[in-house]
Amino acid sequence: MLRPALPRIGNSLKIFRRSLHKVPILNHNFNNGVPGLLSPAGFDMAWTQYQALMVEKLNVLTAETDMESKTPKEILIKYARDPNSAPIFNYASMAHNNKFFFDGLSPNPGPMGNDLKRELETSFSSIETLRQEFLLTATAMFGPGFVWLVKTKDRRYSILTTYLAGSPWPQAHYRRQPVDMNTENEQFSDHVRELQRGPAVNERKLGAHGRSAEVAPGGVELTPILCLNTWEHVYLPDYGVGVGGAGGKRTFVENWWHTIDWDIVSTYANPNSSNPAFV
Repeated sequence: MLRPALPRIGNSLKIFRRSLHKVPILNHNFNNGVPGLLSPAGFDMAWTQYQALMVEKLNVLTAETDMESKTPKEILIKYARDPNSAPIFNYASMAHNNKFFFDGLSPNPGPMGNDLKRELETSFSSIETLRQEFLLTATAMFGPGFVWLVKTKDRRYSILTTYLAGSPWPQAHYRRQPVDMNTENEQFSDHVRELQRGPAVNERKLGAHGRSAEVAPGGVELTPILCLNTWEHVYLPDYGVGVGGAGGKRTFVENWWHTIDWDIVSTYANPNSSNPAFV
């Protein structure tokens, strides 16, 4: 009796044999979950399984092209302005954003360095204000996405939101996906509200800089240094939807603040070629 032929999609066997994009190694070992934030099962869902899916999709879409050996960041920037390549952008950007989030976590977080603390206090008045801005922004987001702490050339810091697979990098400004009217909330400070009204206001607020030709029109030269992932698959397994007004996402964000690796954040705030998030 003949066995039915296995389904094939193009050169799928060759694709999976090559698999140039792989699930990267994180800065810390989270085999037992992220203490105080994610259980082993929650971590497995949010990182091991989800990142593997992003990498698998990226391998299929970039096989036998000049992008198969490029980093997710390089791929997302290349295809940010090409609507016909939206799937490639989405998987590359999600792979990049998810790693950025997990690289910013530590099983044994230490205190924030004094230099970074002084700079953040200059932009936000206090570290508690920064914490509250993250909490309010993340809990007000109706859809999934990411909340970023970003730094400009003149070392001013701001909160930036991206939705779905949107990217914070200025070279990918066309796919930043920053708008959600649900974040127009009276609790927000004018600082956050202005950041969410559009590129023109952003540029005035953050300061005008000479932009390189790689930066999209309307984009501001900035560097992401901290990332909070608000996709449901990250927090629902451990926190649920929440009851009595204490939403599961809110509790997740409150716990996240106490697992931040401030040493990594400081490193990203002073980038060099060896930083994993910048390659």
